[in-house]
Amino acid sequence: MLRDYEKPPADTNPQVLALQALAWMLGDPARAQRLLDVTGLDPADLRARAGDPAVLGAALAFLQAHQPDLVACAESLGVAPERLVAAQEALA
Repeated sequence: MLRDYEKPPADTNPQVLALQALAWMLGDPARAQRLLDVTGLDPADLRARAGDPAVLGAALAFLQAHQPDLVACAESLGVAPERLVAAQEALA
């Protein structure tokens, strides 16, 4: 785990932040499968549409639906959970 001073600065662009969160979600196989199940996406569709604001917004909504994941992701990215929520709202 990176220390605070080792973490790169968080990006303020909602799309970039959502992509970072998506990468975090896909880092855990069980969570990744849950994301696919909940969103109805398959891996190929997710790869093809990863930059689509609607897909990124759905991924962030997925995080919001499970607060422990939202908090863990925010901590990993070095942002407040509210930043992820704001990014989802901006992409919606």
